[in-house]
Amino acid sequence: MAKKKSISDQDIISYYMHYVLENNHLPKSVYSFAKANNFKETKFYEHFGSFEAIEKQVFKTFFDNTLKVLHKSEEYQSFDARHKLLSFYFTFFEILTANRSFVVYALHKHKNSMKGLQILSQLKKRFINYIDNLDIETLDIKEDRINKIQQSALQESAWLQLLLTMKFWIEDTSASFEKTDIFIEKSVNTSFDVINIVPLKSVIDFGKFLFKEKMHMN
Repeated sequence: MAKKKSISDQDIISYYMHYVLENNHLPKSVYSFAKANNFKETKFYEHFGSFEAIEKQVFKTFFDNTLKVLHKSEEYQSFDARHKLLSFYFTFFEILTANRSFVVYALHKHKNSMKGLQILSQLKKRFINYIDNLDIETLDIKEDRINKIQQSALQESAWLQLLLTMKFWIEDTSASFEKTDIFIEKSVNTSFDVINIVPLKSVIDFGKFLFKEKMHMN
């Protein structure tokens, strides 16, 4: 049988996901993987450098597909940052659930090593960029260094929250993953309540008022 002349990223991803789910282990080599799916080994390297690179791409694709769904919704465009993030979570985890067997395989495979985080590296970049574009309000300190620290802390805490939610979802045995839905709602709402700067702004404004009044009285 003639080898396939053209093959896409998505073709290779589909072949790879099918292989690991059927066999519960990586292909022995790129050569054997390509041969089993009737394409030349060189075609694989035109798209990916390794099997790990495929896994990175899979999680990035889950994220990209989430945004595609959200951006089709006119309602989503009108949401504030809190409700946009909630919508992201619910949509993202619907996509993960549709691919649960692969996600569990990929993350469990590296659960005792740093590679588990490495295969999520492209997802992290996408997600942090998403968080930045939500324009979540933080205190304007008028000091670049402090504002950078604030933004970095917001990014890392948001990423940690996503990782914790993924861990909870993997361990969730409730019907339709109902407990994960509750976890998402409570954790996202709590995180926004914690960083809610409106009360703090009020305290700062009140402090400025008292200071000015005291200076005026003196």
